[in-house]
Amino acid sequence: MPSEPRVPSIDFHDSPEPTLGVEWEFALVDRVTRDLVNAASELFARVTSQHGPQPRLHKELLRNTVELTTGVCRTVDEAVGELTDLLALVRPVAADLGVDLYAAGTHPFATWSSQLLTPGHRYEELIERTQWWGRQMMIWGVHVHVGIKREHVMPVVTSLLKWYPHLLALSASSPVWAGTDTGYASNRAMMFQQLPTAGLPFHFDDWAGFEAYAGDLLTTGVIEEIDEIRWDVRPAPRLGTVEVRVCDGITSVREMRAVVALTHCLVVHLVDRLEAGESLPTLPPWHVQENKWRAARYGLDAWIILDDRSRERLLLEDLEDLLDDLAPVAKRLGCADDLALVREIPQRGASYQRQRTAAERAGHDLVAVVDSVVREL
Repeated sequence: MPSEPRVPSIDFHDSPEPTLGVEWEFALVDRVTRDLVNAASELFARVTSQHGPQPRLHKELLRNTVELTTGVCRTVDEAVGELTDLLALVRPVAADLGVDLYAAGTHPFATWSSQLLTPGHRYEELIERTQWWGRQMMIWGVHVHVGIKREHVMPVVTSLLKWYPHLLALSASSPVWAGTDTGYASNRAMMFQQLPTAGLPFHFDDWAGFEAYAGDLLTTGVIEEIDEIRWDVRPAPRLGTVEVRVCDGITSVREMRAVVALTHCLVVHLVDRLEAGESLPTLPPWHVQENKWRAARYGLDAWIILDDRSRERLLLEDLEDLLDDLAPVAKRLGCADDLALVREIPQRGASYQRQRTAAERAGHDLVAVVDSVVREL
């Protein structure tokens, strides 16, 4: 009889406190034509030549992309400060190359066939496996890591999905794709879920359930490494964090402060409830899936499903109550002013709304959309 496959033990490096880390992806766009430019290699070489190695500056799947990352931070202010310092270092070098940094979920008119792949086994394997869908991945996002203990990570991952639409709607910045307004606030969210192991996470009650799932993927060759599980909210075992990958590319530092603060407070609030002996609120997977679609389609105007009784509410109304609930946590974490910035986003319009306004004012000239996004940064 064949032996049963062995479930691998996945080491999760517990974080004793709710540390914070942020990854911010940028496209490189020509300063004149506003099309994407495959200049990441040249940018990295110049930054290294002028400033020495920059371990917080990362390459991504395509050579039109750079990623700015923080170290292990303790506050929103510290994390955003590290990002703005990196921006100040990278932007002049990019300008010398004739490119600007562009922070949104998608580019409004670039074509995938003109984009070059970053060399490397991992990226080449991804494209070989995913083919057309993989080559379409001209998408950019923001990932927020919050330090957590292993015993808390799966309950928190599952519970966070209740607030998935809030995070997506606030950050949605990808309405236009290949020259066409898609009708969605976040086309990026719809695109990315086409990759194997991407999209919404499965629900597991504990770490053992996640280990069994990961073991199945490793045994059957779906993945080679744990970080190839590309869920929108996932454990990051090596870092000891829950990684929230819901958000589109965020257009400005001010909005980055708001969204990072909201994410940090949400995770800490849920951990507080677990440590108080509470069971965390969750939604049935079918409601989570519907809420993701509604937020991607309608953005801040979405009506979301609140609970397993299928009650519904306007997202913006629910967001107000959420911010009130998180206010004590924000005060404790020293980010009350940052969390308050969340309310500014609906007031001035989310990025997807601002991009549509820019297009309309310019007679639907999509170069003007890129100009507006670059200007906001």
